[in-house]
Amino acid sequence: MAFHNALSIHTLFIAHLGINIAYLVHPTTMQMASSLSYSSSFVVVVVFLLLFFTSLCTAQSGTDGYLHLRFYNHERVLGSGPNATVVYAVERRGSTSGAGFGNLIVYDNLLRQGVEPDSPIVGRNQGMGVGSSVAENSGLTILQLVFTAGEYNGSSIAVQGLFPVAPLQTLFERAITGGTGRFRNARGYLWTREVRSTNTTLTGRLDAYITFL
Repeated sequence: MAFHNALSIHTLFIAHLGINIAYLVHPTTMQMASSLSYSSSFVVVVVFLLLFFTSLCTAQSGTDGYLHLRFYNHERVLGSGPNATVVYAVERRGSTSGAGFGNLIVYDNLLRQGVEPDSPIVGRNQGMGVGSSVAENSGLTILQLVFTAGEYNGSSIAVQGLFPVAPLQTLFERAITGGTGRFRNARGYLWTREVRSTNTTLTGRLDAYITFL
């Protein structure tokens, strides 16, 4: 309703402005021209200015946008000792990946700007994974990417989807289903590629592609 009222006000203003412009630029012509010629010129001015103000109003009120973020998930893997950032909540079947059918793991990994372990921390990857495949080749993950530094400090991105048991450098996709703060009403997808591993650590590159409703 407010948007339509704004357009009505703009229309009245444009009509008044169009008449004034016409008289200022062509006072003699306006007096001599036929009513048809006057109407055509008037319509052109009104349509042009109406389109301008409508597009301006839409641009100011719209929240559509596109955003690409890249950061790195630094994990101390399951079973790596007291400093592990991934642990079993429920272990129904033994599995080095945690993907045993019925297993439940929780994690609290660091998000860093880069792949190096001393790269600046930008947030945390906090969530859970459920061994949801009888073949034990994937798990369902539900997580929150919580930003604790930088431009998006205090905001978070909600993600869910399957995490495959796959070789290093495998690219897989999960859905961005929402967020908080700067990412309220976010939608999109998260690409993950595990890029580095040791006996105790696993580092993944995360690329978030985000639009806003």
